[in-house]
Amino acid sequence: MKKRVGIIALLQESNTFLTQRTTLAHFEQDTLAVGDGVRQQFRDVHHEVGGFFAALEAGSYEAVPIFAARAMPFGVMTGETLIALMQMMRDELQRAGPLDGVLVAPHGATVSEKILDVDGYWLSEVRSAVGANCPIIGTIDPHANLSPTMVNASDALIAYRTNPHIDQWQRGFEAGELMCDTLSDKVWPTQAAAFPPLAINIECQNPDEAPCRAVFQAAEESRSMPSVLSASICLGFPYADVPEMGAAALVVTDRDCAHSAKLASQLGTRLWDAREQYVPELLSIDDALDAFEGLARAETHNASVCMLDMGDNVGAGSPADGTYLAIAIQRRKISNAFVCISDPSAVSEVRSASIGDQFILSVGGKTDAACGPPLVANFTLLGIYDGKFGESQARHGGKTTYDQGRTAVLRTDEGLTVMVTSTRMAPWSLEQLRSCGLDPKSFRILVAKGVHSPVEAYREVCGRFFRVNTPGPTSADLSAFSYRERRRPMYPFEPQATWSANRWP
Repeated sequence: MKKRVGIIALLQESNTFLTQRTTLAHFEQDTLAVGDGVRQQFRDVHHEVGGFFAALEAGSYEAVPIFAARAMPFGVMTGETLIALMQMMRDELQRAGPLDGVLVAPHGATVSEKILDVDGYWLSEVRSAVGANCPIIGTIDPHANLSPTMVNASDALIAYRTNPHIDQWQRGFEAGELMCDTLSDKVWPTQAAAFPPLAINIECQNPDEAPCRAVFQAAEESRSMPSVLSASICLGFPYADVPEMGAAALVVTDRDCAHSAKLASQLGTRLWDAREQYVPELLSIDDALDAFEGLARAETHNASVCMLDMGDNVGAGSPADGTYLAIAIQRRKISNAFVCISDPSAVSEVRSASIGDQFILSVGGKTDAACGPPLVANFTLLGIYDGKFGESQARHGGKTTYDQGRTAVLRTDEGLTVMVTSTRMAPWSLEQLRSCGLDPKSFRILVAKGVHSPVEAYREVCGRFFRVNTPGPTSADLSAFSYRERRRPMYPFEPQATWSANRWP
């Protein structure tokens, strides 16, 4: 008989600085599947769970899909939601019967109202259910706030190595291959982690650029060493105020925990020694627009420019209705600019209008005062669409189908095109624009509400990217947030913080 490997996924990135909460409805809107429904949702998509299925099939092991839940990044998960998800997971895990291994896909930065380390909690639940001798191997997001509980509850965790995350399927396949090798007695993974008290600013979290590039290259070198099965860097998620918040290094070896600990400590030290480099010089809205206008005057840059709206980063949980950058562009009367804003009430107001109709409308700035005031302007309706689109290429998040609800495309008299959606949508695909009759190449400025995640899609048409320090619940200025739960001392909040390798906290 084939050995049976269960598949479980629970992914949600929780921003603790948002007043709104993540509920079960958010998972139902995205992904909430059990049994064979997990296979139908993920088998052929650019996601780690798709990689799980492919690796098990290649290794001739039986995949046993159990439970998968995913929601867009947003606020802390309600206690009731966690209880409901855990009950579903437990029921399906019991229904699955005896398992020889479990492949897992936690995010690593999931927080609930009562349990701050949700990923450590549910991985421990799986460990308790399957026993100490059943291998648990999986993937994590590099924005994970890795915890000792997560490490202790699993045998091997492998982080994505890209940001935007376009290697999710590959890391899932890698985890699946490691499971196959483990079940065939070729290896037995042992892992260890190091936890320097270091918060890495979101603007600096690009593995392909300095300052992260050096430590990611060091991890790559570690992976080439004998007995090393995996080496990962977790950059952390600074918008989750939890004790585990911060960077970490994680190494998996074949039956050599001491070697894992030594290499993890070395990588952790690399992170710590470069700590001053993880504090960027932030670019203001005015400075970004001044730079754009300088390029336009010099006529040295004909490609579109992408303004990354860091304070309204949908991929970090923001409401997607921030207006600071849109209002600044509107005031400067910069024509052929584009921004997407989530505002279901504004969509409802124009749903009975006809193409070409003009009206004064208030858009955005309605969820939270931190996101800015509404954009009030005289608009012309360009079209109304169903908001559904697909993406065939590997993009951040691994999704291939999207639904942003009924969508209105408007243009101000000053030339700012505003896509107004009924539900939040992260800017991870240019098909979002094309599905609404817009040519991304026609815009001089494309505002994308993100930091790194939009780049893989937007580099197709954008020659320059400006990361703009806008206000909001995902501001790149970490001094704007009041932390209560994080470790102390922690760099850069306490500049005199010290650390010795492998010390927790």
